[in-house]
Amino acid sequence: MNITHDRSKLTVFGLPAQQGRWLMIPLGMSVLLCLGTVYSWSVFRKPLEVELNIGATESLLPYTIALVFYAITMPIAGFYITRMGTRIMTAVGGIVVGMGYILSSFANNIVSMTLIYGLIAGTGVGIAYGIPMAVVARWFPDKKGLAVGLTIIGFGLSPLITAPLAKGLIDAYSVRETLRILGIAFTLIIVAIATTLKMPPQDWQPAQSVSTTSTALPRAYPGNMVKSRSFYGLWICYSIGTFVGLSAIGISSPVGEEMIKIDPALAASSVSLFALFNGMSRPLFGWLTDRFQPRYVAMVSYTLVLIACLLMLNAKEGQVATYLVAFCLFWASLGGWLAIAPTTTLRLFNPDNYAQNYGIVFTAYGVGALLGTLIAGQIRDWFGSYTYAFYPMIFLAIVGMVVASLLLKRDQVIEV
Repeated sequence: MNITHDRSKLTVFGLPAQQGRWLMIPLGMSVLLCLGTVYSWSVFRKPLEVELNIGATESLLPYTIALVFYAITMPIAGFYITRMGTRIMTAVGGIVVGMGYILSSFANNIVSMTLIYGLIAGTGVGIAYGIPMAVVARWFPDKKGLAVGLTIIGFGLSPLITAPLAKGLIDAYSVRETLRILGIAFTLIIVAIATTLKMPPQDWQPAQSVSTTSTALPRAYPGNMVKSRSFYGLWICYSIGTFVGLSAIGISSPVGEEMIKIDPALAASSVSLFALFNGMSRPLFGWLTDRFQPRYVAMVSYTLVLIACLLMLNAKEGQVATYLVAFCLFWASLGGWLAIAPTTTLRLFNPDNYAQNYGIVFTAYGVGALLGTLIAGQIRDWFGSYTYAFYPMIFLAIVGMVVASLLLKRDQVIEV
């Protein structure tokens, strides 16, 4: 990539840095679009169930393990970005993801498929996931939330693009050939983009002045960050937002079929609408977190959850519009947290250590994801109806509001 280092003449892709930096967003978005294909696993499940002679629960295992390793690897990878550099780390992540897809195409049973796809592809996603956001955050010190939110759209909207693509490839070739094709394509795309993902010079600022609120931030390093009240406020709020969001996502289609009695095909296709809200809420909430205190934005997210829960608790059979509005709000709330959390990490803690700091904060996503995907289904088994899943969501949203108001604000300056 053509970046000159004379600060008075800094250029990006041959353009003045002020304009060229905007190209970092679609490049980062493209990386996350490839990585987000993990959320399109449902397309592979039916063909694999037939080919490997397995049930629905077993076909979900590669996806579940991939999410676990993604959540585990992401915080670890954050500590290596400053040592290895953004380009090398992105390329490594892309190669590992590609190998996960390619090698899984040779798996002959669900155990090997789970270990290869779940462990290898999931690890690759974790390695590369945080880098595009770290890069655009450094290029946009004046618009951190908006830039990060726009970049992360790629991950949220990936199923809208990659699921139909994968389905078409499976129909045209086979599930194994599709895994190989995607593995090769992801490796080439991510490695090519990796050569462009370079940080700006230290303390680079755009030409216009940056607001006082974004420059006069207290410095906090990872060791001190975990001792601050604001870290625990963010961690708890993020885990609640993730828990509620992924609980709702996991039951979206069955709730429509069982509670509202809508056609299964409509319930399945409505997920595309929900995914759109999940993706578009990311730049919106990133923009809001840029301009307002994070605790207020968190309360807005929890308010969406409360409205959605109340709609579903009062929903009657045949009220399709109520169902669609409620789950659009659930999915928007989760997408919002995937922008609120990284932007708040940038605002409350030292942005120079963003990759390491957000890696630690991201463990909240792992906890929320693991519990959220397990408990909602269990509540249905225990009580015989998905209606009872919305009561703990209401309770947690209220808890989140209280925690946000008390803890999710900047501490006094933390001394190293």
